[in-house]
Amino acid sequence: MPIVQPPGGHAIYIDAGAYLPHIATEEFPGQALACALYEEGGVRSVEIGTLMFGGTDPRTHQKRAVPLELLRLAIPRRVYTQSHIDYVIEVAAKVTQRRESLRGLRIVEEPLQLRAFTARLAPL
Repeated sequence: MPIVQPPGGHAIYIDAGAYLPHIATEEFPGQALACALYEEGGVRSVEIGTLMFGGTDPRTHQKRAVPLELLRLAIPRRVYTQSHIDYVIEVAAKVTQRRESLRGLRIVEEPLQLRAFTARLAPL
C-alpha cells in the first residue's frame, strides 16, 4: 500500500487514491478502503479525502476539489503492541489480495454539516 512519506509518529496515511485507482474520487476510495479494512478484520481507520472535505461549496455551488484521498491509521503511543501492528498488516494483505474487486460508495443521505461523521453510504 502506498503511504505518505515520511510516516508520522502517531499515524500512517495510506494514499487510497493511488492504491485504488479504479475507484473515482467521487466514489470515495478512502472510505471504500476504510470499509474493506473494517469488514476484513475490524481495523478502524478514518477517511481524509472527498467524503470529509468535499461536497458542494455553499457560496459557489461547485463541487469542492480535494487534492488527496487518504486513509489515516492512528497509532497511539504505548497503546498498541507489535502483535497489533502485525495484525493490521495481515488484514491489509488480505484486502490487497482482493483490491481490484473493491467498489466505490455513493451517498444515500447526508447532513448539511459534518457529513463525514453522519452521512449514510451504500456500495455501488
